[in-house]
Amino acid sequence: MEIPKDQIATLLDSDLYSSAQILGSFLVSSSSINPETTPHLKAENLIFLGDALLREREYRRAIHTYKQALQYYKIIPKQNSTASRSSLSNRSSSPNSFNISAINENEVKFKIASCHSALNETRAALVEMEGIPSKARTLQMSLLMAKLYRNSRHNRFAIACYKECLRHCPYVFEAIIALAELGVAAKDIISTFSQGSSRSSRAPFDHVDSNRWLQRYVEAQCCVASNDYRGGLELFGELLQRFPNNVHILLEIAKVEAIIGKNDEAIVNFEKVRSLDPYVVTYMDEHAMLLKTKSDYSKLNKLVHDLLSIDPTRPEVFVALSVLWERKDERGALSYAEKSIRIDERHIPGYIMKGNLLLSLKRPEAAVIAFRGAQELRPDLRSYQGLVHSYLAFSKIKEALHAAREAMKAMPQSAKALKLVGDVHASNSGGREKAKKFYESALRLEPGYLGAALALAELHVIEGRNGDAVSLLERYLKDWADDSLHVKLAQVFAATNMLQEALSHYQAALRINPQNEAAKKGLERLEKQMKGVDPDAPEEDEENEVEDADADQEETELL
Repeated sequence: MEIPKDQIATLLDSDLYSSAQILGSFLVSSSSINPETTPHLKAENLIFLGDALLREREYRRAIHTYKQALQYYKIIPKQNSTASRSSLSNRSSSPNSFNISAINENEVKFKIASCHSALNETRAALVEMEGIPSKARTLQMSLLMAKLYRNSRHNRFAIACYKECLRHCPYVFEAIIALAELGVAAKDIISTFSQGSSRSSRAPFDHVDSNRWLQRYVEAQCCVASNDYRGGLELFGELLQRFPNNVHILLEIAKVEAIIGKNDEAIVNFEKVRSLDPYVVTYMDEHAMLLKTKSDYSKLNKLVHDLLSIDPTRPEVFVALSVLWERKDERGALSYAEKSIRIDERHIPGYIMKGNLLLSLKRPEAAVIAFRGAQELRPDLRSYQGLVHSYLAFSKIKEALHAAREAMKAMPQSAKALKLVGDVHASNSGGREKAKKFYESALRLEPGYLGAALALAELHVIEGRNGDAVSLLERYLKDWADDSLHVKLAQVFAATNMLQEALSHYQAALRINPQNEAAKKGLERLEKQMKGVDPDAPEEDEENEVEDADADQEETELL
């Protein structure tokens, strides 16, 4: 009894992949089909089964099945093969397309490559894709090939394939972002749009006023990719005026603000995105990192809880879990960060989080590898900062200085890059005068950069200029009510035995941020000093055990 093929096509079109897979097993094992006399029927049935397996994510089985189909395809008589190829123009190369009326060898190769790509087998995927003639490649094929070349670090070939995508369609945003990150100039990307329009009947792209916004978007991404964060923010801001409450633009702005340390502004934008669309996962690990810097563990816990309920398989969720877990168990947090990288080897926040945790665990050599991993994907301020601090942690001054100068070269107008060079010079007594100049230059470039002000104050303290440190910090406190400034002032006053003034500033810091750990520990230590108790004396074991038990119960409730 023959099984009608249109039924499996109906199941596949209806997304009933499990049923399609079972029916496919009947089709390929049907005794009414003789593989020797009707190899094209056997091949078509195997492709149906392969499609069902692909959509069920049984990639190994799908690859095996598709390859069997191609073996039968090769023995189809020439006249049948010619007829099959005539249907190419009516066929889609998408893995989602299942209405197969005839065999398209290029489409089957694309599906095999898609399976290899899903299994992170880049080389095997490329072998399949390179077997497809360039003129036969569809938009999806070109995009997959670009990604595979990029993952293989064949950037020149990747750029060519991404450009081909934009010639097909100028709105392939993945291609725009990738080309910007690969260092292609904005004008070169935009010129690719018009090359595509000259091939087709659509209006010339650069003469359509309504598409000016896309050119601005390209320029914004190129600014960010070249570390011109200020220029990128200005362009994204223009786009936001034209497209108010655009979730994607708000996320891009928040991401850049997080990178350059505009933490308060970034948190506001991330919260706005969540109010517009509470189910967004993209960049929410960046949001988690910012909430931790603010010690806002209540919001952090809610964010992680929400992300777990939305999609617990995304790398962003595991980075957010790592951020939440860090306070309790750094090694556990590290395993979450590593899990995010296993899910997506190109997920930069996973490498940044892993590097920071390794640095905290006093494993700076391993931290260097993590930050280098982030840099290879896309160098940004945070990976440079991580590298510098990691090298300094195991006294590799020369390497630290090289990384800091690389940052300064990449971001010549960045006060934070200048501070990095200052940090390296400040790490040894002979370089403190140079460090002072770099910190002062950073503050001239960005007067509101509190990181440089705090570093300069610390330098004053190290060199015994406590009065200069107090004057600097008090000057900044007039314009910025920041808890970190109060903590630093309290530490300076405590070091000079001005305990009442230190107490006042610790309390001020905690009024601004009740979760500031440095202020809490400093205040606890100061109160012991004021009572004449040795602040370095160990706590009683019983008290510590009670605290740990409470913390264990709290973490169990959180997750």
